Amino acid sequence: MKKLFLLTLFFCLFSPLWADVSPKPEMEFSFIYNTAEKTPIDALHSEQIQCRDNQCIESKPLGVYGLQKLYCQPDGCFSIAYSYDNYQKLIIAFSDGTTRESNVFAAPDSLRARFNVYVNEDDLTVKPSAQKADSRAWARRDAWVSLGLILIIELLAAAAYLSYRKKSFTILYSVGLSNLLTTAVSWLVLSMYVKETAFLWIFCLAAETLIIRLMNLRKISLYDSFMLSLTTNVTSYSLGMIISFLLAPLIF
Repeated sequence: MKKLFLLTLFFCLFSPLWADVSPKPEMEFSFIYNTAEKTPIDALHSEQIQCRDNQCIESKPLGVYGLQKLYCQPDGCFSIAYSYDNYQKLIIAFSDGTTRESNVFAAPDSLRARFNVYVNEDDLTVKPSAQKADSRAWARRDAWVSLGLILIIELLAAAAYLSYRKKSFTILYSVGLSNLLTTAVSWLVLSMYVKETAFLWIFCLAAETLIIRLMNLRKISLYDSFMLSLTTNVTSYSLGMIISFLLAPLIF
């Protein structure tokens, strides 16, 4: 158990990617045209640039890395990243062959944020939107895939732990319920107000421990509830990155 705890601490302190399929930093871009015609976006040749400074002297493309990518449709874009640099810039190509570059803008201080992109004749102007990011993100395919993967992985890990500790398998019901609740709160509420996915991990660990304990007062101690939650979360976060990389081309 001590080794498991140390492994978890290592993930918390040193993992730069937070290897799971739960909510990640996202930016949603709504395009507003100040031009005579509304030209569709060319998704294939558009990109988001990560900048270390507000002059974008040190920069690199957001790139494609598992789920991390700029996703564009003819009328708008959104991006997912495992971690954004402090500043960003858009280079958007349009179907008429033109390309426009935006100003450098600061990354948001929450996991999910919305920006307005004003399309001018020669460039783009990106400004934070007063509107909150789309709360319907839970309905996207990646949210449902996330929920399915988390449930499968964590229930299997929980079954292994309960077998090892010789505990009743009826406790699995509380593990499933706690995962449904924490996943819903993470996607629908917390992702709108927190910036670090580490906070989501700590929240899920604490909340699931409490729910499992309260639903099984006579079957499992607080210590075992914590270790059960720790085991399931470490397992899902460890395997999540591998699985998300494999499924990324199919999710969007």
